Amino acid sequence: MSKRQSAKYKIDRRMGENLWGRAKSPLNTRDYGPGQHGQRRKAKLSDFGLQLRAKQKLKGYYGSITEKQFRRTYDEAVKKRGDTVENLIGLLERRLDAVVYRAKFVPTVFAARQFVNHGHVLVNGKKVNIPSYRVAPGDVVEVREKSRQMGLVLEAQESPERDVPDYIDLDPKALQATYVRVPAFSDVPYPVQMEPNLVIEFYSR
Repeated sequence: MSKRQSAKYKIDRRMGENLWGRAKSPLNTRDYGPGQHGQRRKAKLSDFGLQLRAKQKLKGYYGSITEKQFRRTYDEAVKKRGDTVENLIGLLERRLDAVVYRAKFVPTVFAARQFVNHGHVLVNGKKVNIPSYRVAPGDVVEVREKSRQMGLVLEAQESPERDVPDYIDLDPKALQATYVRVPAFSDVPYPVQMEPNLVIEFYSR
């Protein structure tokens, strides 16, 4: 299991953006990078630097995805027919932990990974504990009945921070979400500007 060693909000401060749009982000009060040199004026990034930053931002947004997993997802997106950007975003948004997060079953993408790992999620009535499991259109994802009163589930349901996107049909009372379709890049409700085209350029160098 992949584990993030550093504090997740350091990503926010390093990128200079509130990556998940959370009210708790320290960037809301300290809008500079972490560490003793965080307040230095930032140098202008090279083309490579911009591409690397775009890759780190997109990968970081989806939680504890390793570089190996992310690169493998990119390679798969390249092999698929159609636009590589759309393919990449579609594959990332089909991850079970991403769907659990989008459906507001849990408050964060990091909690979503752990929630799936601990066996709290059913897909089409069967327990699935693999965060990278690919959900297909028509699949029904739900919180196991015994897990529905967990504190983080109740917290997520009541949070006004984000809305459920229209490619997920949610029954909030049953804590059941139907994955309607694979979204286009423009459908995904990122709180900050993502630049997957630069990610493609980074890997295709």
